[in-house]
Amino acid sequence: MTETEECWFSHEKLEVYRESLSFAAWLSNLLDGAVRFGDVKDQLDRASTSILLNIAEGNGKYTPKDRCRFFDIAHGSALECAAGLDILVAKSKFSSAQIRSGKENLQRIVRLLMGLIKRNSSREYERQSSDPA
Repeated sequence: MTETEECWFSHEKLEVYRESLSFAAWLSNLLDGAVRFGDVKDQLDRASTSILLNIAEGNGKYTPKDRCRFFDIAHGSALECAAGLDILVAKSKFSSAQIRSGKENLQRIVRLLMGLIKRNSSREYERQSSDPA
């Protein structure tokens, strides 16, 4: 979906949704025609789908707590995708260079989801040592 395309639902306007859709397309292209990698290929497909579905469902919820629950699940699925890509590199199915753009995309997705989670949650978050002060 490009920014000039018509949006039918509010979740389609979210940058994180568009980034996640882009990641799902990238992953599909990467894995299309590739031999089965055990359960990793299927799990990556499910996790990338889960990101999108949970963003859409969460964005449609009325209370911040309900929205946050679905954004949390999407966040977990994005991290699962990152680990799945690492597994494919560890098993020499792809090189680090081949998955780099996917990892960069996932990093943006995680950052955007954390923003949505923080906006919809009263939880306290500790600053990680890698966060700039």
